[in-house]
Amino acid sequence: MSTEVLPDTGTREDTTTTPDVSFGDGDHERFAHYVDKDKIVDSAVTGTPVIALCGKVWVPSRDPKRFPVCPDCKRIYELLPSGDD
Repeated sequence: MSTEVLPDTGTREDTTTTPDVSFGDGDHERFAHYVDKDKIVDSAVTGTPVIALCGKVWVPSRDPKRFPVCPDCKRIYELLPSGDD
């Protein structure tokens, strides 16, 4: 939040917030998340953030095999249809 004084208008307060998708809240540092494989490849090439099943938004940069699976992603994944139908 910032405050700006404008001439002859008083004080204006900027209350907009912009999420920082490059860092998130740190959970992506503790867990491996489930993301569409094609999105991972696209993110690696373009640097665009991905969205995990649990809703986490970040730009992957670490080896997910070194971390436990996010419990929310796992729960959501298990609720999805198997695709064998």
